Amino acid sequence: MDPSRPGTIRVLIADDEAVLRAAMIDLVTSDDALELVGAAKDADEAIAMAEATGPDVALVDVRMPGGGGLRVVQELRERSPSTRVIAHSLADDRATIVRMLRAGAVGYLVKGTSRADILDAIRGAARGQPSMSPHVMADLVHDLAVQLDREESAATSRLERVERIRRAIAGEGRSLLYQPILELGRSTLVGAEALARFEGGSDWSVPRWFAEAARVDLGVELELACAADALAGLDRLPGDAYLSVNVSHRTAGSEGLVELLDEADRIVVEITEHERVDDYDPLVQALARIRDRGARVAIDDAGAGFASLRHLLLIDPEIIKLDVSLTRGIDSDARKRALAAALTSFAEEIDKVVVAEGIETARERETLLDLGVRYGQGYLLGRPVPLQELVEGG
Repeated sequence: MDPSRPGTIRVLIADDEAVLRAAMIDLVTSDDALELVGAAKDADEAIAMAEATGPDVALVDVRMPGGGGLRVVQELRERSPSTRVIAHSLADDRATIVRMLRAGAVGYLVKGTSRADILDAIRGAARGQPSMSPHVMADLVHDLAVQLDREESAATSRLERVERIRRAIAGEGRSLLYQPILELGRSTLVGAEALARFEGGSDWSVPRWFAEAARVDLGVELELACAADALAGLDRLPGDAYLSVNVSHRTAGSEGLVELLDEADRIVVEITEHERVDDYDPLVQALARIRDRGARVAIDDAGAGFASLRHLLLIDPEIIKLDVSLTRGIDSDARKRALAAALTSFAEEIDKVVVAEGIETARERETLLDLGVRYGQGYLLGRPVPLQELVEGG
């Protein structure tokens, strides 16, 4: 405030419309408690005047040349930090209001606000009080209430998901099925893939269980719990059959998985290809430790997902599993046959094993054999079943 006029509020006006600017000038000069220190027609003038005069309150148009009211608010935070800015505009859209308030404006008036309300807003701003057009304030309060309800609902939903997943980690409603992996030419069992199953309704599929667990930072714990259960059944498989467990690249890099792999020469760790790997170095190092324990590494769902060829080259798996999308209908799709043939030839060249997933028809099986694929799994060869049933069936 002007020390020569105690109690006087020094006001700057900025508006590119001459008629509105004149009306504001008339309003400010009509009140003895207010002193007009400048009237700018664009953002550049407003900033320069504010820096030169240091007004107590600046009444600033939101939309005017030179960057508008938003730029004025942002610049005055450094150039005239004691100036309190009230935005005014024909628009009352919430996004604009929020941007101005976040930038540092202490009020927002819609053009058409009464003269008395504008004067009250200027006086309030000078005292550090927020100033809003009544319906603007009502809309903001409503939006805030809606946002708080959403956040509360999201927090409650997250807590419910966490609790549901923690129960599954503890073993509640969680089970395993085992799908046989056969040598296609002789239909002999060479291994089994452990597949997690969850009870509690059909609202969550198995992939969603793991996706939701990952979202709440419980993905590794859930995968390790499933892997531990699967490995506990290894001794019940025929002595020449291996056990395959699925894990994400995050779980593959965990200490928990390495600790589970004791005497792991009959274990295959399948790394899913449906989740992007951003940094391969930690994963490659983790897989080296897994191999040191005696386990082999497989790439699950090859031919689908993220960066297939790069994934293959950097992980260098002992087993390459052809994705079901490649296997299904391969007998009638030349493109699928060409890709499967290329992957099989690649695997043979570097002494790797190919396993085809999702074999459902005899024609698919015969086509894969013709392409040089020796091993496979799928409903034609055997559905996922409890371990006891697999052992008795074998």
